[in-house]
Amino acid sequence: MHQLNAVVSTYRLQFHRDFPFSKACDLAGYLRQLGISHVYSSPILAARSGSLHGYDVISYDEINPELGGAKGFRAMAEAFRCEGIGIILDIVPNHVAVGGDDNAMWLDLLKRGRGSVFATWFDVDFDEGDPVLAGRIHLPFLGEPFGDALDQGKIALVDDPSRQGFALRYSEHLFPVREEDDAEIRAAGGAEAEWDGESLRALIERQHYHLDYWRNASDRLNWRRFFEVTQLAGIRIEEPDAFEAAHRLAFAFYEEGLIDGLRIDHVDGLSDPAGYCAKLRARLETLSPRRPSWATPGPAWLIVEKILAPGEHLPADWGVDGTTGYDFMDQVAALLHDGRAEPALASLWSEVSGRPAAFSDEEQSARREVLEHGFEGQLEYVVDRLMALAAAAGRDVDIPRGAMRRATAALVCNMHSYRTYLIGADGIEDPGPFFQDALETTRAQPQAEHLALDFIGAAMTGRESELPADLRAAAVQRFNQLTSPLAARSVEDTAFYRYGRLLSRNDVGFDAARLALSVTEFHDLMRERVTAQPRSMLALATHDHKRGADVRARLAVISEDAQRWRETVEGWFALNDAIRPAELDRGDEYQLYQMLVGSWPLDGSAVAGEFADRLSAWWRKALREAKLKTGWLSPNESYEQVAELFLRGALDPSRSATFLRSIEDHVGTIAPAAALNGIVQLILQCTAPGVPDTYQGTEFWDLSMVDPDNRRPVDFAARIQALASEADESMLRHRWRDGRLKQQVLHRLLQARRAKPDLFIGAPYRPLSVTGTRQNDVVAFVRETQSAALLVVIPLRCASMISPALTLPSAWWQDTMIELPAVGGEWTPLIGGSVSGHALAPGEAGGDLPCRVAIAER
Repeated sequence: MHQLNAVVSTYRLQFHRDFPFSKACDLAGYLRQLGISHVYSSPILAARSGSLHGYDVISYDEINPELGGAKGFRAMAEAFRCEGIGIILDIVPNHVAVGGDDNAMWLDLLKRGRGSVFATWFDVDFDEGDPVLAGRIHLPFLGEPFGDALDQGKIALVDDPSRQGFALRYSEHLFPVREEDDAEIRAAGGAEAEWDGESLRALIERQHYHLDYWRNASDRLNWRRFFEVTQLAGIRIEEPDAFEAAHRLAFAFYEEGLIDGLRIDHVDGLSDPAGYCAKLRARLETLSPRRPSWATPGPAWLIVEKILAPGEHLPADWGVDGTTGYDFMDQVAALLHDGRAEPALASLWSEVSGRPAAFSDEEQSARREVLEHGFEGQLEYVVDRLMALAAAAGRDVDIPRGAMRRATAALVCNMHSYRTYLIGADGIEDPGPFFQDALETTRAQPQAEHLALDFIGAAMTGRESELPADLRAAAVQRFNQLTSPLAARSVEDTAFYRYGRLLSRNDVGFDAARLALSVTEFHDLMRERVTAQPRSMLALATHDHKRGADVRARLAVISEDAQRWRETVEGWFALNDAIRPAELDRGDEYQLYQMLVGSWPLDGSAVAGEFADRLSAWWRKALREAKLKTGWLSPNESYEQVAELFLRGALDPSRSATFLRSIEDHVGTIAPAAALNGIVQLILQCTAPGVPDTYQGTEFWDLSMVDPDNRRPVDFAARIQALASEADESMLRHRWRDGRLKQQVLHRLLQARRAKPDLFIGAPYRPLSVTGTRQNDVVAFVRETQSAALLVVIPLRCASMISPALTLPSAWWQDTMIELPAVGGEWTPLIGGSVSGHALAPGEAGGDLPCRVAIAER
């Protein structure tokens, strides 16, 4: 039995019906050879049939049978363990899938209402004051108004044997009727009896729920959902029974040694993230001594999916190892960009689209719009709680509801973090910096509601004395559970699709307002990581990314010559005059050009139908998310057809041959620099403080688009064959387009991490002195322990002189010199050429990959 090692690298696998545990077993040997220490598994609990991601959990009691069930999971864990590989498990404490007819917990809630054992699990506000609901659960699952559905015979009474009674059936949805109505229905002849519209209406109206048109969800919903997804209902994981049920199998697997840590999905949705994480950590520590001797030694690796705002730090008292790595993904992507191009690119975007040049303007507009159209009901709930606090403090006379509502709306639109760190505890609390910043920004606005804002600030933080604790806690919880989904839907799912300055800077967790990051700033951030979260995940690609890592790396090259890009794009607009429908928005067209360049295949298959279909799916989703010309709620099929017509024409060689050659030529010109960018960010991911994650298949070039494109099947056979082939670095450089160079760089670095985990995880990060012409375009640092040292030297922004074989001439480096530390041993190169002496002149080795990674033994 292999002794499992500490978590030093992960490989994300997306399990679903067509990729069950049994297929993952076949990858154990390959992942071991690649250098992976742990597989990072998508959620495995029973999920909605056909789920491609596993986040729509329907039961806490079983492992998804579509994946192979508990038996299949154990077999997979054994296969991995035989290769020395452990498992990190993704879990979903925030929500479960509802609607449909497959979640027994939800169906029991509908049948028994407040009397259900699950009534306290679901985040339902039974006492919400809407007279239409009258203490019932709002169910906005109808495709038309209730009366229309009833008149059209779309709601039928059916048998419900799972609950020994009856239920209402509407399409795929099941709504169990009350236990007290079952006997009456049986006496009337059961579900097979004739039920006329009036008697059926009377039956429905006395249930524990109110059936409603789906469009009324945002205004009337009295339970928390995941963002705006009505099919995902929030769980009060702070309830002891819910906590135990949701984690029972994960705890059992950890105790058995089958898993070595957990990834917590959407921690911002919880009422008390800090308390939840502390409770989870404590339970895992209790179980740790019971684990088998061969298991990965503790403590368990615990990471949270947390979007950090610029300047926001994960609180140390959460007791977790870090985030899932969106913050690093943003930082390393920004490092690849040339900040000097920001004014030119912003100006070009504004000229082409007629939209704001600054992202902050686009963000504010999106926040106000999404709040009004998507979260009106949730906003009113916050205002209700704040008005109750005002009444308790005797301030409701001074602060009318209208003023409180305006103040609250403005405040949440100015919150630039997902949530505060308030939980409504006794005494004065620190909300974190962004709440106070939002208050000050809102107070400075014309016609600001100062009295209301002052009260909100004092009441939320506990500075307003003698307020009822339960009312304050409720207000804080509702506020946080509004700002979190509002940020996600308005920024990442709206503004990011409206703002097209350069799409490589619009991705999950990114600071889209900022184009670039300097080398000095990057060094500072990495030194912070060593101290604050040395075991945090480092990501370049995820199941949620909007553009693959190498799409972003290629688009970053555009920033190195903004003038040339302007001239090129203007040429494309002119070339497509003949095929452009008059209704097509120029900003939409410009974003399409960026995605064409970023995702253009390296194998010559760009004009094939598959690429056009993939790009079409991305564009339709992007247009709907932007909510400018079309949207998910009311798709503008006419405009979508206009966009589709243009896309197909632009990719048709018989109509757009000159345009296609121009795209091909442009991509060909920047592709070597883009490839080097891809290698650079990969090296940094594997050598910076933290734990690198490889998203499935991205050991080859990752030119994927937004989901579901980034969840396509992976050709693992090709990757296995490539890793097994013998090839030196020179040959891989010359044939870099096939992706084997990227895989080999990853392989060498991951193997080094497994051999020397302390050097890569906990060792200090020390920038090296760089002098000469390229001192601002080189990242050079060393990490050292008592027994070894790691040297990393990489160039940035070198598109002007990179060769087709990914080498840089001495003319680029010129007089650049890097001072090397005295390590007491010789440097053994992992990537690039040899290293020796007390200084490195990279320009002297022009025939090698222009990156240096080396290790010295002491």
